[in-house]
Amino acid sequence: MKIMPTSIGCTSLMADESMIIDDRSSGSLASTLGGEWRLITDGVMGGVSSGNLTADNIEGMPCMRLTGNVRLENSGGFIQAAVDLQDTEASDVSDYQGLLLKVWGNDKEYNLHLRTKDIWLPWQSYRASFHAPAHWHSVKVPFTSFTSYRIGKKLDLKHLKRIGIVAIGQEFTADLCIANLSLYKDTR
Repeated sequence: MKIMPTSIGCTSLMADESMIIDDRSSGSLASTLGGEWRLITDGVMGGVSSGNLTADNIEGMPCMRLTGNVRLENSGGFIQAAVDLQDTEASDVSDYQGLLLKVWGNDKEYNLHLRTKDIWLPWQSYRASFHAPAHWHSVKVPFTSFTSYRIGKKLDLKHLKRIGIVAIGQEFTADLCIANLSLYKDTR
């Protein structure tokens, strides 16, 4: 499911209407809430995709940058930046409506993957896609837009374990920067 970008900027939300997961102020791969972003590729399952995850600065904006080549050989097809949330205040997101990202990319589609306590197998997740244009842009991804992938349970927003930002599903060169990742509440 494609999520359409919004014109709502990260700074337009009031403090009690959002929770910052990562504002990239660390200058490293450490997230604001704690925990390190890490690179996961399809190599864990025999694939041949390759990637890099770095702290960067694009157009004066500190960001986390995921780059690499997604390849489909050997049943592969993804590279991912993932951060664990199970021991943070963001593990229960039931009071929020979704995720708000500030992204810059190469005009390609990317995915968000959520993992909860109900997921044990590496290929299972709850997924939603978003577009990353070649300029800084804020994107809202409501939790209602996430669909289950190879799991028969409903998304449990009280037990979020991990968020993944993923280049997946087709052969392409990934280049995606994230300057902010937050939870949002709609007050309208």
